[in-house]
Amino acid sequence: MPAIHIYESALCCDTGVCGPDVDQSLLKVTADVRHLQSLGADIARHNLASDPTAFAADESVRGFLHTVGSKGLPLTMVDGVTVTIGSYPNREQLLSFAGLADEAPAEDRTRPELGLSEKSGGCCGGSTSCC
Repeated sequence: MPAIHIYESALCCDTGVCGPDVDQSLLKVTADVRHLQSLGADIARHNLASDPTAFAADESVRGFLHTVGSKGLPLTMVDGVTVTIGSYPNREQLLSFAGLADEAPAEDRTRPELGLSEKSGGCCGGSTSCC
């Protein structure tokens, strides 16, 4: 099975519900990655703040950061090949990258299975911003 690696900018949490503004793209990718993992996909997210060694260990990622900088993130690679830059791939793209087919119909991307919504209070607790 192909190995999918998503390299993202420095974040305080992966869900996107930190602080007053909810980042819908982070909610979506969090749910999508968890869904693919539940299907057995080899997929991982690497946060520049909490997993900098993953960035340093990959020559292609180091070169990308040297040339484009962290403003070009997120960067998605499949078996070492860059497949998307600047935005997160959607669930259908991730399933395709993983060689999997999703038989479930398209659904609301707020992902109730994560217990998250725009008003959930965030991973940082309360209404304070940790980012």
